[in-house]
Amino acid sequence: MIKNFSKYQTLINQFTGQVQKSTFEANFAVATKTMLNNERFLLKMELKRLAGLCTRLVDLRGHVDGNCQHFLHDGKTHFLDEVAIKVFEEGIRDYGDYTLGVYESVMNTENNFRVIYNKEKNQINIAKQPGKVTSLSDKTQYPAEVFNFGPYFKRCEERMNFAILIKVYLRDNDSPIEATSSDISSSGCKFRFSKMEKISLNQLIKIRFCGLESEFQFGEQDGFTYKVKNIKILGGLQYVGIKRFYNSDKKVDGLKHFLSGFIQGNKRRYKVNLDNTISAIQSRGFEQFTLPKSNELPIFIGDNKGGLRPRYALTCRNNEKTFQYWQDEKKQSCLHYLITPERLIRLQKTKVLGESLVVYSFTHVSKGKKYFYTADNIELQEDEFFKQQFLGFAASKRSFTIIQLSVLDYNENLADSPLTVGDFLATRDQYLNLPCSQQVKILLKKLSLIVAAYEIKNDEITQFYRTMPHENINIVKLKQFVHKPQPLSVAIESMKINYNDQRQEPRFKYNTPISVSLNNDLFHGVTYDFSTNGVKVKFKQEMPIQQGDIIDISFPELQKITSSFELKSLAYEVMRLSNQNTVVNLRVHVEKHQHIGRSFFKALIKKNETKLLSDDSALSTPGLAKALRNIYGASSPTLSLIIQTSGSRYKINTMTSNGEESKLLNYFSQLSDNKQYYNLYPLLNNLQVTALMNNSLKQMKTDDEPITDSIYVSLDMEKNSVEDTVITQLGSALETDKLKQIFISKALQKTCFMCLQFKLSRVEEPDMELLNPELSYISSYAIHRGKQIEQKIWSVVGVIQIFDITQEVLFRHRMHKAR
Repeated sequence: MIKNFSKYQTLINQFTGQVQKSTFEANFAVATKTMLNNERFLLKMELKRLAGLCTRLVDLRGHVDGNCQHFLHDGKTHFLDEVAIKVFEEGIRDYGDYTLGVYESVMNTENNFRVIYNKEKNQINIAKQPGKVTSLSDKTQYPAEVFNFGPYFKRCEERMNFAILIKVYLRDNDSPIEATSSDISSSGCKFRFSKMEKISLNQLIKIRFCGLESEFQFGEQDGFTYKVKNIKILGGLQYVGIKRFYNSDKKVDGLKHFLSGFIQGNKRRYKVNLDNTISAIQSRGFEQFTLPKSNELPIFIGDNKGGLRPRYALTCRNNEKTFQYWQDEKKQSCLHYLITPERLIRLQKTKVLGESLVVYSFTHVSKGKKYFYTADNIELQEDEFFKQQFLGFAASKRSFTIIQLSVLDYNENLADSPLTVGDFLATRDQYLNLPCSQQVKILLKKLSLIVAAYEIKNDEITQFYRTMPHENINIVKLKQFVHKPQPLSVAIESMKINYNDQRQEPRFKYNTPISVSLNNDLFHGVTYDFSTNGVKVKFKQEMPIQQGDIIDISFPELQKITSSFELKSLAYEVMRLSNQNTVVNLRVHVEKHQHIGRSFFKALIKKNETKLLSDDSALSTPGLAKALRNIYGASSPTLSLIIQTSGSRYKINTMTSNGEESKLLNYFSQLSDNKQYYNLYPLLNNLQVTALMNNSLKQMKTDDEPITDSIYVSLDMEKNSVEDTVITQLGSALETDKLKQIFISKALQKTCFMCLQFKLSRVEEPDMELLNPELSYISSYAIHRGKQIEQKIWSVVGVIQIFDITQEVLFRHRMHKAR
């Protein structure tokens, strides 16, 4: 029997739409006279089958590489992309109606992911045949580089790329070794040896700048003393970074003075080394996209009357629900029920094992009071029977949730994130580079660690736990897991992850008329809020001003209540404008003397602090949210994939994480054929995953909730090829719990099983005001690099955060993890 009609495709195409015609039999007999009778019969049956009418609806959403839209035919709606629509219409013309032949042609277009996948498999099979040598690197390598968030290295001096001959004296009485400089500064240098030399960190060496002897009179001196600061091997060459070393307190000499002038006069010619600034601005850009879309809730733990309790939580749109869940009937945060002192001890122990703590919880409302019930996986392991009862009972509640807790290191020194070009900032941009205030530093010293809380729960997991029997649950044991109301002496504060708000002081809401004189025209407006150093104003009409302008403001109503201050024609600088130029943020502009407006508002706040209404978005401690954000960003090992546009398609070749020693990144590194990159094959080789990403992202808006799914990954690191090492399945593709258990069981017999939950979000636009100082600095020396970086920043459209939920999956399916 013929199972594959591909070799008769020419005949099938010839008789497409001819079956119903009277001439079909005669023409078919002539065309197939050389065929065997049984083959001729089967081919005729195939032609008649393809000509049979079809009533199936076609929905290609998520199955093709293209945008699907409504397509109406004969009163029925199909979902087709442009390629499929063209094939559908051509098929209708050929067959004369909607037949099975039309249906199958539409389902097998060239951009169908199943067709693409089968072609790739065929290519792989061909490559495996003896005598066939085919490169598979394009199919098994998805290279990506990792960017870290802070601290960003700031150089105290500009470096100039400059290659000259130098002689290096590693030890006294040794012969000099010739080397070539790669960059120099007034106090340092980097050079390279052509072969490996015995040199160590902090070693004192002497340098003779042979290539500069025609420019500078060195006299009889045989060299200048430097200390070795770093050593790197790149491309088979040994690079050494050195810093000038002085035997006395005198740190200024003729050489340093000469190099400062030489660099200043030639840096346009030889170019400044911008590596540290380029690396910093790329990371800062990705940081702006990633942290505001964080799906885990960072909770800062501090000392509270001799015990460790939650003090602050960093919130954004994606994790706000988690924070709100842990609020009582008075909207007071109850995160201390989630993170108890006993649970903190267990968390520290699980951290040593490289694991997390999984907390199952639900709430109950009685007599207007909200009660929280929580139990973690370690507590529940003590009684297997009650564990199933508790989980089944908890899952039956609408308030059921699952939180995965992990401990992050806390380092208060990461609170400041200074710009790498701080010494070259314009006066108007100095506020972007301000260090933490003393008040913020005092608060940071009271904190000791960070707990990241991530909500795992989804409908599939909830449904699984609901099947667990919980009739006649032991009420006495259940009551052991309820938290009795415990009023906190210090409230747990919520801090926003916000890059657009650079406030350094409290703002107070206050409406009072103001007037501005511009080009002999008088404009009137009303203040929205004010602080000591600024004011926000809404004008009645569009203002003919732009950012950076200096305007004079008068406060007629406020003038009536004071005679000590002259509140007329006060200079303010325009800092920000709304799209319609009607809402303006202003900051005091001081030229020579004290600004009267600043003195007035300072006195006004001091006398009326209890009466003034604080702006809701202003912080109780200005600068604290930014400091906590910097610490969390530089400490979090959470892996995020950056999605960028590439023409009409999306690409992923960038990751962000501060956990380069994580198990997941370690596997990505082992699967890569290039030590400089990580291979994302376990995440991106599955066509269903990329289809879900592409189609969902195109329809998402920035304020939509993230799209969630999971990937089941099996790794056998003893295999030689990447494709044999990795097996992945989309969680939604494993439709039953039995299929999931079979996949897990087989994976646990190999090197590793992982279940990764991913969250896909559409990102907001970046705040270029924060990036412009470093971007402008780069563009001033290498305009093409500046444009490339800016284009890369603006090409970011989405972010996927990856969370390892393997522990909860194994706990759920009652399987033991292979170690």
